[in-house]
Amino acid sequence: MDVYADAAGLVERSAAAFADGVPEHPADDGFFGPSSVTWRASGDLSAPVGGLRALLMQALHPLAMAGVDQHSDWREDPVGRLAATSRYLATVSFGEQAAAEKAAARVRRIHQRVTGTDHVTGRDYSASDPALLLWVHAALIDSALVARELFGSPPDDREADAYVAEMVVAAELVGVPRELVPVSVAQLAAYLDSVRPELACTPAAAESMAYLLDPPGLDEDLAGIWRDIRDGAVASLPEWAAGMYGYDPVPLTEERRTEIRQALGVLDAVYLGEPGVLEARQRVAGRVRAARLS
Repeated sequence: MDVYADAAGLVERSAAAFADGVPEHPADDGFFGPSSVTWRASGDLSAPVGGLRALLMQALHPLAMAGVDQHSDWREDPVGRLAATSRYLATVSFGEQAAAEKAAARVRRIHQRVTGTDHVTGRDYSASDPALLLWVHAALIDSALVARELFGSPPDDREADAYVAEMVVAAELVGVPRELVPVSVAQLAAYLDSVRPELACTPAAAESMAYLLDPPGLDEDLAGIWRDIRDGAVASLPEWAAGMYGYDPVPLTEERRTEIRQALGVLDAVYLGEPGVLEARQRVAGRVRAARLS
């Protein structure tokens, strides 16, 4: 395994990125707004499990993983990469439309430069390929729903469908044609099944995910919390995905689910203690209340 930088600063940098993505005086409600399911889902306690599960799923596409492995600074600054993703997601979810469009345009420009050949499959790839972008999008949305069901506030069928439909906008922003994007939970499940024959655990996927599941440099307390989040993410994977990685089954008893929820609560309290996070959360909550009253 290559030597990675340690994960010191994981909470601090991710928290700062989130706070930066929530505007203080927005000119508009962005692409979703305070009445949306997206705003509720983005604040769910289960989000860290959903985020880690999404990365585990996304890495199983050999071409998507090759782009990350060959072009990103993942090894040199893994925490910075995660923080950049947090900032982007917060901006798209809560930011003004102009800010979300600007952030997405930057991502599209970066993707245009990410091309090459996957050494495992021998296939050429481009990060701008709508098929790869759609896989990344679908894995993120599916993971958010699964994590909420297991460890957060479970959405009912109507809310889950509404979330999938709302997030079509997020896929469009990075360059996926609207007609390709699932608009319901059923369509999302069918799409994920259709991609399974293309998936594999490449050496790059195994290496990078091994880092994420046990990142070096965390202090003792945070490392313990991260082990619970890791167990939650691995346990929530589809059986076929866990099998590709060779992960041992993680029994998800009700007692274990409770322990993972408690760890998520502790992590959230730590997160809230970081500069700017409480204020950003209060801005979001205030706009949600105002929308309900109106």
